[in-house]
Amino acid sequence: MKHFELITFTVLVATHGKAMARIQEALQADGIGGQLFGCWYSELGPLNQVAVLRGFDSLEARQAEREHLLLAGNPLGVEEFMTNMRIEDYSLFPFLDGITPGDFGPFYELRVYDVRPSGLKATLDGWTDAVPPRTTDAYSPLAAAFYATNGKTPRIMHLWPYRTLEERLEIRTRTVSDGVWPPKGGPAQLLDMHSTIYLPADFSPLK
Repeated sequence: MKHFELITFTVLVATHGKAMARIQEALQADGIGGQLFGCWYSELGPLNQVAVLRGFDSLEARQAEREHLLLAGNPLGVEEFMTNMRIEDYSLFPFLDGITPGDFGPFYELRVYDVRPSGLKATLDGWTDAVPPRTTDAYSPLAAAFYATNGKTPRIMHLWPYRTLEERLEIRTRTVSDGVWPPKGGPAQLLDMHSTIYLPADFSPLK
C-alpha cells in the first residue's frame, strides 16, 4: 500500500475526545473506503488538531473516498466540532515496504519539511541510505515516511514514535552525535519545517 491521505481537523477547545469518538464510529460505517493507520490528537505544536491517516490500494480508490468524504456534508462525523479541515495526499517513500501497525508510542512526532522544487529526488536518495542505520535497535523505529503529491510546495513528512519525550530528545541528540542522521545532503534540500507531537486515540492502529 503506497497511497495515503492525511486529514487534519482543527476542532473546538476540549472537544478532541468527542471528535475522535465520532471518527471511530464513522470509519466503522458501511461504504467507508481505505485502511486506517492512525488517529491522533496534538499535544505539542499546533493544538486542537486531530489527524487521521488512511491508506489506499490505488489512486482511484483514494479519489473515490475523497469524493465521498467531501460530499457527505459531515466529514467523518465531526462537523459539530471542527473549525477547519485540511486534506493532503502522500505516497510512501519508494524504499519502504509499508506501515506496520503496533504499539510504538505513545508520543508520535509528525514532522513536515518543505523541500526545494528540484530537491525531492536527492532527498529520497539520502533517506534511502540513512534510514537503515537510523532505525536499528540502538535508536528508534520509523512509523512511516512520505512525500506529498498535492499542495503548492514539494514536501516530505515523517512519523517517529517515542516512549517518552525525554527519549525523543536523547535519541535525536545521539543520532546526530553518532553521525547517522541527518541524511547526507538532506539539510541542503530543505526550506522550512514544522513539527507536532501527537498522542494516539485508543482505536488507532499506530499507538
